[in-house]
Amino acid sequence: MSTPLPSFPAADEKALDTCIRLRETAPVVEVEFPGGVAAYLALSHDAVKEILAGDNKTFLRDPRHWPALHDGTIPDDWPLRAIVQGGHLSTKDGDDHRRLRGLVGKAFTPARIQALEPRVQQIVDDLLDGVVAAGDGVDLVPAFTEALPMWVICELFGVPATERTRMRDWTAALLAHTTPPEEAFATQKALQAYLHELVNRKRQAPGDDLTSGLVQAHDEKDRLTTDELVGVLWLMLVAGHETTVHLLGHAVLALAQDPDQLALAKAENRWADVVEETLRYRHSVMMTSFRFTAEDVTVAGVDIPRGRAVGVVYQASGIDPAEHGESADRFDITREQNARLSFGHGPRYCIGASLARLEGRLALAALYRRLPDLALAIDPDDVPYSPSFFTIGPLSLPITLGR
Repeated sequence: MSTPLPSFPAADEKALDTCIRLRETAPVVEVEFPGGVAAYLALSHDAVKEILAGDNKTFLRDPRHWPALHDGTIPDDWPLRAIVQGGHLSTKDGDDHRRLRGLVGKAFTPARIQALEPRVQQIVDDLLDGVVAAGDGVDLVPAFTEALPMWVICELFGVPATERTRMRDWTAALLAHTTPPEEAFATQKALQAYLHELVNRKRQAPGDDLTSGLVQAHDEKDRLTTDELVGVLWLMLVAGHETTVHLLGHAVLALAQDPDQLALAKAENRWADVVEETLRYRHSVMMTSFRFTAEDVTVAGVDIPRGRAVGVVYQASGIDPAEHGESADRFDITREQNARLSFGHGPRYCIGASLARLEGRLALAALYRRLPDLALAIDPDDVPYSPSFFTIGPLSLPITLGR
């Protein structure tokens, strides 16, 4: 009789705790996802790096390479199909991936991101005006850590202010593993319809935004199909804000629990180090969407057959003692910046890394400059987290403003 696969996420256990427990048994573990779907988790630093280095070669992202998704093994109403088969940039491989990434990458050059700094700073300051006006008890998540990345990415891609709340709601529903199947598919359909409508709107009335620029690339150079363009927008608008939302939340929570680290960051203006250590210590991405094995492979000594799904667990690999020492699960901004995988590795290195770093540095510096004595108005153990094993972070951070 075969041994049942361990469940992921496990009942009554935090997803990270489950991953740490499983990592103690092997660097790569086969688990059962909701709906009875079997897939692998890569949990150690070395296993994650090995898989990322194999992108577009031994590991592919196109869901056509996962037979179980098409042969009846996985139910048609499996809610995670809305993510796995999303038709976005991260489901492209090889030449298609390189072509699309090249077009989008032009928008995220270091010079262009640096030029955004005054506007990002202005948004930060305006949001903090609202936080101060709200007074003690204000929830920092909707008022600041969620609002800033949402505002920046939507402004960058030309999404009007009146439509940004819907974008945030769609993202939360798609990424939550608790979303019922019918709601997940309806959400994906609504988001795709909206993005098609946004593309048509920018075609008729282009503006000074990246969506208009991508539409122009489609119309003049015939390098982007409409579906490809929508797929690019899907990933950039969803992933382009969600991960930074939780980066900021994790940073505030970590600093609230370690006054010495907070004092050091203030005294030495080490907000860039706070960002890097937060990305290692509590990565926003619990697990990436699946990669699929193009052939039989062995990762960190574990055999994975061809045609299987593998999730890369950034959050567990970031606190792997084998890479980061026995203090791996301690927040320390003075830690040596060794070989980190915070924004990936290889051909799928995060295209928005420089923007996330900019937002994180400016937001945290301004927050603690404006409110040097802010404190959590909630026990850290009572902080609620997003119900997702893709991206995870605090859903609520009520604070007192201090003096």
